[in-house]
Amino acid sequence: QVQLVQSGGGSVQAGGSLRLSCAASGYTYSNNCMGWFRQAPGEEREGVARIYTGGTSTYYADSVKGRFTITADNAKNTVYLQMNSLKPEDTAMYYCAARPYSTDDDCRRFGMKTFQYNTWGQGTQVTVSS
Repeated sequence: QVQLVQSGGGSVQAGGSLRLSCAASGYTYSNNCMGWFRQAPGEEREGVARIYTGGTSTYYADSVKGRFTITADNAKNTVYLQMNSLKPEDTAMYYCAARPYSTDDDCRRFGMKTFQYNTWGQGTQVTVSS
């Protein structure tokens, strides 16, 4: 059974940092398109960052560029989202998502479209206070 288990998150003051983790299991972890999304109350789910685990290509939403970093540790089947210089507007439920067995071109084509990702983590809350 394909599964993504998230950890990390919590509450922090503006300007602080948090790291989210997303561990994959239940399938042969090789070339994946992995993304981080977030959803604030009353808002649609939006893409934050994406990485292709079979290479080095990444993508960041303009709102987090320069502050967030997505990385993958393939030995641990885990993707991370390091969030620095957090702002109150970063407050949301954060989800990791995967589209296993993808190519880099697939990943670029998927972009941050939620329907392209077929496996989702359970979500973790990030709250940033001013």
